[in-house]
Amino acid sequence: MVAAEKSHKNSKHYKGASIMEAVVIVTVLALMQYIYFGVQVGSARARSGIKAPAMVGDTDFERINRVHGNTLEQLIVLIPVMWMFAHYVNPVWAAGFGLVYLIGRFIYNAAYRKDPSNRSLGFTLSLLPSAVMAVWVVIDAVRSYL
Repeated sequence: MVAAEKSHKNSKHYKGASIMEAVVIVTVLALMQYIYFGVQVGSARARSGIKAPAMVGDTDFERINRVHGNTLEQLIVLIPVMWMFAHYVNPVWAAGFGLVYLIGRFIYNAAYRKDPSNRSLGFTLSLLPSAVMAVWVVIDAVRSYL
């Protein structure tokens, strides 16, 4: 039996599939979303005629670029905390929190590009899942340690 098969056979399963696969899928979707936002930045740069390394000069480009940057700021928190949560608490819940994050990022993208003052819902739906998972993991770890 090859190593991948052994690993799959030894993992926890839910209805025939590894429940960690949901976390893998959400992680890849989050990375794909970030790439998509990056492509939007490149397209906006081309439309606006702003040459690299300039970052200002067109409101649409600046907003799209800010969404992309803020998404990276959120993503570096989401991915590790989602994996810790999946490992120590529950992978299905981790994937669910990750999906809320993804929806929040799309809402944030649309709202920020239209009017940055209306970004609160998308920001909250992006930040809250990571914050909840982080606090939960710390509490769980402290309880386990004591």
